[in-house]
Amino acid sequence: MALKTGRGAEAPPFLVMDVIAAANARAAALPPGAPGVIRLEVGQPGTGAPRGAAEAAIAALRGGAPLGYTEAFGIRSLRERIALHYARKYGQPVPAERIAVTVGASGAFPLAFLAAFDPGDTVAMAAPYYPPYANILTALGMRPLLLPCDAATRFQPTIAALERLERLPDELIVASPCNPAGTMLAPEELAEIAAWCHAKGVRLISDEIYHGLSYGMAEATAAALSPSAVVVNSFSKYWSMTGWRIGWLVLPEDLLRPVECLAQNMFISAPHVAQVAAEAAMDCTEELEANRAAYARSRALLLEGLPKAGFDRIAAADGAFYLWCDVGHLTNDSVAFCAAMLAEAGIAATPGVDFDPERGGRFLRFSYCGPEASIAEAPERLARWLRR
Repeated sequence: MALKTGRGAEAPPFLVMDVIAAANARAAALPPGAPGVIRLEVGQPGTGAPRGAAEAAIAALRGGAPLGYTEAFGIRSLRERIALHYARKYGQPVPAERIAVTVGASGAFPLAFLAAFDPGDTVAMAAPYYPPYANILTALGMRPLLLPCDAATRFQPTIAALERLERLPDELIVASPCNPAGTMLAPEELAEIAAWCHAKGVRLISDEIYHGLSYGMAEATAAALSPSAVVVNSFSKYWSMTGWRIGWLVLPEDLLRPVECLAQNMFISAPHVAQVAAEAAMDCTEELEANRAAYARSRALLLEGLPKAGFDRIAAADGAFYLWCDVGHLTNDSVAFCAAMLAEAGIAATPGVDFDPERGGRFLRFSYCGPEASIAEAPERLARWLRR
């Protein structure tokens, strides 16, 4: 007798994880002395947690105090430190009571979605988009509504695109800087979208996990622009703490208790020792800014070298650590193209279909958060491969 499975069992894969596995397998199979695999597929900083964060975790472990459950919204001192971050960086007072520490940004999204929406509600987002947005929403019974974007709108949603919809969505997700395109909304653009959403009764969720990693354009937070917006952030990117699984939400007043109750039941709390480390990481500015400078150098290397190699259609690389490349002149099958690039050139990149199922066959994403030496080598290796 066949047993029933739920809609969550139908969630599609996050293809970059398959690329990581394939790249790991190729690297393990290389003979001694062979050129290694250049890893441009994963959005994971190669720098690791800042030293101060690691030292704080070690001290907490050696101190003998029990590192058990915390309050569902996290330890008070971390929430206060995040609130101070908003005051210092954005000039925006955010009460610590409105901050919820979460199990990474990945744990923040289902809390926000479940607290704010019901099955059947529509959630608009630009395409290309971060795949788990749509996959989590679908698993929860909500309906992703894709807004096809291109270079003309810098791969970001616009009010004009929203107003062309037959029916207003219940929610809009924006990401600035965004994954995969690395583009940003200018502060005035985000302000206009936030005001439009609030006036129309559309809940705005602003993914700000790449804040701190921008290269010339100012960063704005939706927490300063709308009383109804939800802000998602994380220690994974700027703070280089992917494996520590610490993120946070800035919540509007009407979602505080609903999210708290959901967090109590779904996660109890984020890991205590990781919260201690995250609080310390916020004061490691010198080390973190050195990391950002390294990303900026790697970005410059690729922006100069990739066009010479044949990848000359690149989205505006305002922030994050990604380049979104149109490779339609080379292929319409980015999955096969990336597989061949890994097998024949030893370079791992992520196929665009992960981020845009309809048009992603002619796009791929390069990540530049790995070792600078490898990134410097990549354009010439790609050029040799394409000339074959």
